[in-house]
This record gives sequence, C-alpha cells and structure tokens, in this order.
Amino acid sequence: MRWVRQVADAAGEAVLGSRPVIRIIRLLGAALGLLVGLSFVAGNGGPFAESSYAGALIAAWLVAWFVVGFAMLPYLTVVPAGWLIGRVQELSTAEFVTAVVGLLLGLVMGLLLGLPLAAVPAPLGTWLPLGVSIFMGLGMAGLTVAKRHDLILAAETIGVFRRPAPDRGPRPDEPQVAVDTSAIIDGRIADIAEAGFLQGTLVVSRVVLDELQRIADNADTLRRNRGRRGLEILSRLQKDGRVPVEIVDDGFPEISEVDAKLVALARSRSGVILTNDFNLNRVAEIQGVRVMNVNLLANALKPAVLPGEDLRVRVIQEGKEAGQGVGFLDDGTMIVVEGGARYLDREIEVGVTRVLQTVAGRMIFALPKPE
Repeated sequence: MRWVRQVADAAGEAVLGSRPVIRIIRLLGAALGLLVGLSFVAGNGGPFAESSYAGALIAAWLVAWFVVGFAMLPYLTVVPAGWLIGRVQELSTAEFVTAVVGLLLGLVMGLLLGLPLAAVPAPLGTWLPLGVSIFMGLGMAGLTVAKRHDLILAAETIGVFRRPAPDRGPRPDEPQVAVDTSAIIDGRIADIAEAGFLQGTLVVSRVVLDELQRIADNADTLRRNRGRRGLEILSRLQKDGRVPVEIVDDGFPEISEVDAKLVALARSRSGVILTNDFNLNRVAEIQGVRVMNVNLLANALKPAVLPGEDLRVRVIQEGKEAGQGVGFLDDGTMIVVEGGARYLDREIEVGVTRVLQTVAGRMIFALPKPE
C-alpha cells in the first residue's frame, strides 16, 4: 500500500501545496472516523452490548474506524481534486472555455426540460429532472469541445471576438537587415514586404532617418519629393507590421561615412544589408557582408529572353552608337536595336541577338526584322 499512499500524498500536494496539510487532512479523517464509530456504540454499547468482550470489541471498532478515516479521507478529497485539476490543466484554453459554455447551455436546457418532467408522479418526477440536467450538461460540454474550431470560427465571423494579433517583434532566429536610404526611397521594398518575400527585421539606423529628413527638406522639388516618399514608405512598413521595423541609434561615432556606418551596423547584427546602391553593394561584398539588392531581385523576376526570339518594341530614342535605337519592354528592360535609329517613334519587330546581364540590370541587343 506504500505506492497508494505516495499517490495520495502527491495528489494532495499538487492541490494543497504541502505535506503538512495532508497530515492535517489525515488527522481530520481519523477524528471523523472516531466520531462515526462512537455514534454506533454510544449509549448502551450498540451491537456489542451483550457480548462478554464488549470493551475489547468496542476498542477494536473505534481503532478500525480511526484507521479507515485516517486512510480514506484523502481519497475522498485531495485525490479526486488532484485528478480533476490535472485533467483541466491538460485542456487548452479553447477546450476549457467551450466546455464551460457547453456545460452552462446544457444545464439551462436540462432545467427547461426538467420543469414539465417534475410534474410526473414520484419517483420519476424526482429523478428525471436531475438525470436530464446531468445528461444535457455533459452532452453539450462534449459537443462544444468537439466542435470548438467551428464555433470559434463562427464567433470570429459574426464579430463576437477577434484572435490576438501574432507577435511580430524581432526574433533572435530571424535575420536583421540593415536598410539603406536608396532602398527606402525606391519604394519597392514595401511591395516586397506585403507580398511576403521579405523575412526578418528591418533595421533602420538613425543616420538613414537623418538623411531622409535632409532629402525631404531639400530645396530641389524632385529631391524633396523623393525624400518625402521615402518617409511615407517607412511609415507604411511600420503600419503594415508584416515585417518588424526597428529604429536604432548610430552607435559608431568613430565612423563618419554613411555607407561605412551601414556596413558596420550590418556586421554587428546578422551581416545582411538591403540596398540599391551599386557602390555600397560592392563595398559590402568586399567586407564579407551579404547584400540584398532590390534591382537584382527585380531582374531575376523578369521573363527570360533568349537569342533568336522575336519581340515587338517601340524605338523611342537614339542610342550611344551611330545608327542605334533604344526601346524598353513593359518590365523596363532596355533593348538596343542595331540600325534602329531610322525607326524612331515606330513599333517594329526585332530579333534578339544577345542578352547582356550586368549588376545594374539586363540589356538586350536586337536587329530589326525584314519588313
């Protein structure tokens, strides 16, 4: 019986928190056992009054009730309570809430059904309402737990409550990307983030914010509009919340150049920098910093064009070399048409001769098709 006592003590300790309390419960059980035993033999000695060994039998009777009360009271109190608490702790929040709601609904339904059943002659009129209430309460509790996902979805649909928004704060296992001014002003970073192709935390240095502010306050209208657009893009990223944005102070006072500060910031974080600046791209790669270039991403997403394919392009200007014409595809890819200067402001069919991929973008060289 030692393991049974250990189980009782462990369950009681889980409920009440300490073994001294278990001892008190056992002593109370022993006292209750003595009271129960005394109630049978009080007065004339009860069933042992006519026995010649009445004293010994009464003593043994009281000791037996003492032991039963000492041993059994924990199993009538703390052990069932410990089992119930353990089962409740295993439930998720959704299961617990739906079980309570289902139980309350079932009891209300059982009460409504029990009112007419109470008019049935006894003993059915006494026990039927109680049985119906228990059946409906437990049945509705089980049903709501089983259908909790559908019930929660229905409650969200009608606006009863909303799920809490997931925590989008910085995570230690995600990359922290230092963002350059050029990438913010470009604007495509917001669309990339909204499309879900940008992971990690965007780290914006105070020096980048100051540079954006200076550009937004510039006297030149074009530069001023670009700076204001960059501030709007940054605000849009913060409000969207799909990619966390962290504003950090300078922290590198010994470095004066903005690009050098960004490279140092990227190296101090996870070694990733986001930029459209060709020179910063090269400097960061030389120092072993991974570069995410929006222009390279845009070029990678452009449809592949192979030599020998035919395209239709509108020649809009002359090229650098004599006789060349220049046009652009819908995605912005530049097409240099050899001998295309005579087709200026005309849409012609050309054949691709070669494709040149550079860091700055992709160039397609083509020849006009015979008319």
